[in-house]
Amino acid sequence: METTVTFHNGNTMPQVGLGVFRVQEGQEAVDAVKHAIISGYRSIDTAMIYKNEQSVGEGIRLGLEAAGIDRSELFVTSKIWLDDFGFDTAIQAYEASLERLGLDYLDLYLIHWPGTDTAKFIDTWKALEQLYNEGKVRNIGVSNFSVEHMEALLAQAAVKPAINQVEFHPYFDQKQLRDYLAGKQIVMESWSPLMNGEILTNEVISNIAEKHGKTPAQVVIRWNIENDVVVIPKSVTPARIEENLNVFDFQLSQEDLYEIEQLNEDRRIGPDPAEFTGA
Repeated sequence: METTVTFHNGNTMPQVGLGVFRVQEGQEAVDAVKHAIISGYRSIDTAMIYKNEQSVGEGIRLGLEAAGIDRSELFVTSKIWLDDFGFDTAIQAYEASLERLGLDYLDLYLIHWPGTDTAKFIDTWKALEQLYNEGKVRNIGVSNFSVEHMEALLAQAAVKPAINQVEFHPYFDQKQLRDYLAGKQIVMESWSPLMNGEILTNEVISNIAEKHGKTPAQVVIRWNIENDVVVIPKSVTPARIEENLNVFDFQLSQEDLYEIEQLNEDRRIGPDPAEFTGA
């Protein structure tokens, strides 16, 4: 049922996963992750700064047990925060995330934001390369990197990032960045694809949803898939978690895609990576 994308190193990642940004540490996070795995999700995305890695780890253990599947069938992502930048601290941050999650390895570890110090994110990337080369993490990548950030990184990287997780939705379609990443064989992934619910009331999206007998959320998730973008919608509601994965039985027409394309306003809902320092 679920499609995957293939990285430049030959490894694969499910194209739809569960995001847990703004999901509280505790039972809410445990239950959401467990239900997602039971419902068929095979990708879970968290981060140190979300402060829910421990509960996500518990949800993973309970979910794998309930679904009767092995850890190797699940793709788990976490991210390093700006406070932990630097070679040695990045290695320690990775180990700390593993410990909180209760896992032996991560499938993907990302630099969460580039910050404004290029030398520092390069140094941090070198630590991720070492973790990757030693087989401690399966894939490494970045998040919120612009074309300029990517150019600076690729000029000094020995290992190319597998993926760049960025803001991407119908009001901010990142066409230049998408084309750039495609040219470099780097996968693009979207965070907050549903714009915290804002996009779900858009008339164009609602009309397309009605035409296909789907929900607005399913249309936006499908739009990500058809643009070859990995997507990690967040929900803690069991019915919504299931709904967000039920997107593989329909396709958007060229007309649908054109109409959604016209919604672009180059409008962010999150910080500008060129200026964001994490403060």
